[in-house]
Amino acid sequence: MSEKPPNYEPLVDRLRAAGYKITPPRKAVIEVIEQEGEHLNPAEILERAQGIYPQTGRATVYRTLELLTAIGVVRPIYVGENGPTYIRAEGGHHHLVCSQCGAIFDFDQCVADDMQLELEHRFGFVIKSHLLEFYGICAECQARVKMRT
Repeated sequence: MSEKPPNYEPLVDRLRAAGYKITPPRKAVIEVIEQEGEHLNPAEILERAQGIYPQTGRATVYRTLELLTAIGVVRPIYVGENGPTYIRAEGGHHHLVCSQCGAIFDFDQCVADDMQLELEHRFGFVIKSHLLEFYGICAECQARVKMRT
């Protein structure tokens, strides 16, 4: 059974509705974001987008990411010194972040869901998303430190 390809037309429609043109390079960037999911940096997005539309340029990637951020589709997260990676703006995102190597591990278990309901009720606030991050040292970096001692 073949996997259904991601549908990027809703993102295209949102950009059009916001008054932006949909060029082939911009469409390639959108397609990458829909196909690949999360934690991609602009260089990775550029490389993949050029695989779809070779004339895609770095400036188009950055401008498209800015537009998608402005309309609430993605948001940047800054981990380590490598610049931003991009994640979906809606929903919950839960990460373990290694302070040594910058590795990011996603996890699904979230106690913030209960807190979200309480906060919405207490403050009359509609929460669209949240980001929960724990920083520490991953198993590989711990092993490297042990090997040196």
